[in-house]
Amino acid sequence: MSGGVDSAVAAARAAEAGHDVTGVHLALSANPQSFRTGARGCCTIEDSRDARRAADVIGIPFYVWDLAERFREDVVEDFVAEYEAGRTPNPCLRCNEKIKFAALLDKALALGFDAVCTGHYATVVMGADGARELHRASDMAKDQSYVLGVLDERQLAHAMFPLGDTLTTKDEIRAEAERRGLAVAKKPDSHDICFIADGDTQGFLADRLGRAEGDIVDESGTKVGSHDGAFGFTIGQRKGLRIGHPAPDGKPRYVLDISPVDNTVTVGPAAALDVTALTALKPRWCGTAPTGPGDYTAQLRAHGGETAVTAELTDGTLHVRFEEPVRGVAPGQAIVLYDGTRVVGSATIATTERRTGALAG
Repeated sequence: MSGGVDSAVAAARAAEAGHDVTGVHLALSANPQSFRTGARGCCTIEDSRDARRAADVIGIPFYVWDLAERFREDVVEDFVAEYEAGRTPNPCLRCNEKIKFAALLDKALALGFDAVCTGHYATVVMGADGARELHRASDMAKDQSYVLGVLDERQLAHAMFPLGDTLTTKDEIRAEAERRGLAVAKKPDSHDICFIADGDTQGFLADRLGRAEGDIVDESGTKVGSHDGAFGFTIGQRKGLRIGHPAPDGKPRYVLDISPVDNTVTVGPAAALDVTALTALKPRWCGTAPTGPGDYTAQLRAHGGETAVTAELTDGTLHVRFEEPVRGVAPGQAIVLYDGTRVVGSATIATTERRTGALAG
């Protein structure tokens, strides 16, 4: 129970369905005050109190479990290391993989619980062979299956998402919370990265990696500006480039490549962002790994749309080709494959192939 409305309603529904429910709030920061400013972030003392009050109303036991050290090692330090290497990580996926459905689940099972129940909008269904499958939420507008694409078959067997089959708006979820007497009914949703309370990712990284001036160059290698650290940029970024003079065609320029080795950021026209294929590593399958080439749809960011792809796993590397070029694809991001509404699995993008034939990553 994060202290928000979704997890509170999920707990209430699980209890109402007859499950023996215990509320658990995760303490993920050694300094709990640091993870929130206004409506941003989560995991503060205020949030734990909100979660405890919700548990009291529902009538379930409540505990706070300290996973701050695991969170620091597996999520925060991984986030910083990925940016230092010129990649763009997704800490929400890493938290689900390493914390909520690994450290938390392992502790829960050891204590005799059967499942971890969260307020994510996704569904777990029983496949024809009796195995569990992860599917999109019934309401695509709220679907969160992308950030759950790292869950394997064992984890899915111990996962519950009571909100996944809800064809209601968020306002209706809040109305349900209010009917149940839950004070979090009107609490704002958290936004951005929970451990960067003020939303200043570049400042957060600069404090940990130090500022290092480098060059911004165009595709020909000509210097067009400077920066305070390549880690402060992401592939596809347009704003905040601080380029001293306009491009010859007068059109905006975007970040095409980030090189941590020489601390250089390469910029160019939007068309140069078109990605036709990619390779991805560390695949995680929500069930049996697919064999041979197959046709799927892919999602490349938490709030992005689907795109048609062909994909094949070869010697542990996932090779993906897009039916139509896509933009804003960065090494370090996750690609999640779908077969209809079923989540096939995910992998971490390693390299991309541009329309021009150039490789990035």
